[in-house]
Amino acid sequence: MLALRDLRYRAEYALTRGAAALFRLLPIDVAASVGASLTAWIAPWTSHHRRALENLAVAFPDWSAAERQRVAAAMWRNTGRTIAETLLLDRIMSDPSRLEIKDREAFERRLREPGAKVGVTLHMGNWEMAAVAFGVCGDKFAGVYRPLRNPYLDRYLRETRSPFYSAGLIAKGTGKGVRPKRFTAKAAIDGLRQGGQLGLVCDHVDKGSPFVVPFFGQQAKFTPAPAVFVRAVGAQFWIGRCIRRDRRSRFLVEHEELPFERTADRAADLRNATAAMADRFERWIRETPEQWMWWQRRSMSG
Repeated sequence: MLALRDLRYRAEYALTRGAAALFRLLPIDVAASVGASLTAWIAPWTSHHRRALENLAVAFPDWSAAERQRVAAAMWRNTGRTIAETLLLDRIMSDPSRLEIKDREAFERRLREPGAKVGVTLHMGNWEMAAVAFGVCGDKFAGVYRPLRNPYLDRYLRETRSPFYSAGLIAKGTGKGVRPKRFTAKAAIDGLRQGGQLGLVCDHVDKGSPFVVPFFGQQAKFTPAPAVFVRAVGAQFWIGRCIRRDRRSRFLVEHEELPFERTADRAADLRNATAAMADRFERWIRETPEQWMWWQRRSMSG
């Protein structure tokens, strides 16, 4: 069984490296379009597509079935572009015209002030660009990520992404090769206490969270980890999104600072900050629903 699993992992890795090699022979926008077309062709045959439609029905009960299908199809094209772009991050970032950061000068000034910063984003547009923009404008930037089950793919993608995280990538979750959560938290807090910056993607609903907050008319549980880090070290709390422009590999990244009230009631502080994060995510998703990842199992239910 282990041998068969390893063989499958190696085959997946070989296919990914082969696709990356082919994509690198093409102009960036062409490669992204190929990824979009392939994903849009395959995805509707999967259980992920059914889940996406179910989540859209919860979020937008007044929409017609045709409108949900349209948004789901656009989402898959965006996902396919994002997959291709992840394999071409170095080429994308070598062209400054592809990434616009709103109010960049003011944002850079704030990030370069002394003290820790925690930034969160959601699976929108190409979410890697939102994190990369945080690192480009700041310094000592670390990212938290969930390792893939396939160790060969995980190593390859980590190596692809790590040049854009000056303070490294911190693994979270459970599984072989992943340290317990307490080590992830300690590494994150240690970096923040040294004046570093931390980026997290936080739009998954976390059923282990102690806090229930409103999200698309439901009661959902989002991770309080960003709020925990902010409160523990007195960090600034930032939230950002990436919007894809014109269905191409060109992006607008927006960031804003979230208020964080520190009182004697720690639990209330954490819940309020988590609710504010979820509320901002929902408002952004409503603006560009076709650019959010609707197929995640935990995205809509608490």
